[in-house]
Amino acid sequence: MGPDPGPDMMAIARPTAAAREEADEPPASVMPFGRRVRLARRGTTFVRQLDGPPGAPTLLLLHGWAATGGLNWFRVFGPLSSRFSVVAPDLRGHGRGLRSRRPFRLAAVADDCAATILELGTGPVIPVGYSMGGPVAQLLWRRHRDLVAGLVLCATGSCFLTAQRERIVFTSMIAAAMGGTRVGAAAAWVPGLAGRAVARRLPAPGSFPAWSAAEFRRHDWRHLMEAGHAIGTYDSRRWIGSVDVPTAVLVTTRDRAVPPERQFEMAMSIPGATIHRVDGGHTVCATDGLAAPLVEACSAVEERARRAGFVLGNGPPGSGAGAARPVRG
Repeated sequence: MGPDPGPDMMAIARPTAAAREEADEPPASVMPFGRRVRLARRGTTFVRQLDGPPGAPTLLLLHGWAATGGLNWFRVFGPLSSRFSVVAPDLRGHGRGLRSRRPFRLAAVADDCAATILELGTGPVIPVGYSMGGPVAQLLWRRHRDLVAGLVLCATGSCFLTAQRERIVFTSMIAAAMGGTRVGAAAAWVPGLAGRAVARRLPAPGSFPAWSAAEFRRHDWRHLMEAGHAIGTYDSRRWIGSVDVPTAVLVTTRDRAVPPERQFEMAMSIPGATIHRVDGGHTVCATDGLAAPLVEACSAVEERARRAGFVLGNGPPGSGAGAARPVRG
């Protein structure tokens, strides 16, 4: 979800009061069931959706690195759907997201999201990007401006590694993981082999943490490594100042993966961006601490977008022709 995936990844799998016995089924009271959506000439992706009130604008929730739409957003589906319609896809290579033989590129993920919006008929949307989802949201605005009415950026930045030395160290670590070990080298050629190896270390079915573990097992681990490299080399500082839609930035003030000063720097670079402080670290999305400030930030962006005359899509999630059977879990 940020450049340091270790403890942040596993924190998401902690038990909650809503735990259920079905390993492959999320708690219905926490999140909606998802369904597969076919994207023309791209493949099949997976989205979780909730309808908001009649005429509600649509939020496109973009998760972080090594997460899924369910893992990243399960705490906020309910609070957000009281005011917005919500679409939360599993991004390329993550969970049940789109698969491709091509190398992972953040720009391609943004294009996947644009295709999803068009297929569902829900645009223009307000993308809400968390950690890695932040660059995806930024690129969605840059590459498909007609589909974006505002931006909400959480626990993210315009550049994750600012110093050249940081980039060299980080990308070298990713390269080593990809090709410097037997498992890493195999993962580069046989996607899923590394995933199966890691999955064997995860908890057995029987609880909410087991559902989380099942989500991790679904990752394409080659793409996950490539996504880490893409995050390490991402830099939008040259053009982030040209963002021309209402924007809110949620700064996680105790974040050790994406330092708060880096988040503030991005916010100050975006004209008119509002800043909303969240008292938590990079995995605050796995707690109740994100919901209230996120609803506040999304509401502020919606109000500013309406005042500025932006069109906000309010088509019913799932109305596109590419929708298929519901999928449990």
